[in-house]
Amino acid sequence: MALTIFILRLAVCILAFPMYLLDFLGLWNWICKQWFPYFLARFTVMYNEQMASKKRELFSNLQEFASPSGKLSLLELGYGTGANFKFYPSGCQVTCVDPNPNFEKFLIKSVAQNPHLQFERFIVAAGENMHQVATASMDVVVCTLVLCSVKNQEQILQEVCRVLPCLSPTPGVHSNSCPSSR
Repeated sequence: MALTIFILRLAVCILAFPMYLLDFLGLWNWICKQWFPYFLARFTVMYNEQMASKKRELFSNLQEFASPSGKLSLLELGYGTGANFKFYPSGCQVTCVDPNPNFEKFLIKSVAQNPHLQFERFIVAAGENMHQVATASMDVVVCTLVLCSVKNQEQILQEVCRVLPCLSPTPGVHSNSCPSSR
């Protein structure tokens, strides 16, 4: 049994060696940032086919979180290729945050395919540091398949609380304005 485990571990090391070498040479991050958007664009099509009914259900009540003016400001963290855009309500004002600038061309394509949305801006930043997004400026924050791949989940959640009016520590903004507290 020990020999089998040794052989399997050796096989994994041999197969992973090119990645270790690229990382050692400082190329792995660059390759991932360049090619991951293309992989995700293909994966997203299959994923959305499988998850469409669930996403419709999950996002069906978004309009309930709109501000008193009726406008819905939505921040999507790690938006990738814009896979969720078609599930957002009409007139939704969308701001996107992603640390990978190579997703921007996919964002432009997705925005063009979803004219029912009002695209606000694309911010190249990590979710842990969204200082470009004003405190208490968003009605909803969406992050799908993101929290499992970030460096600091607690810090991202603190930033999410900061940008939501019902959770931010801003004076004069009270938690009873949260739709969930109705």
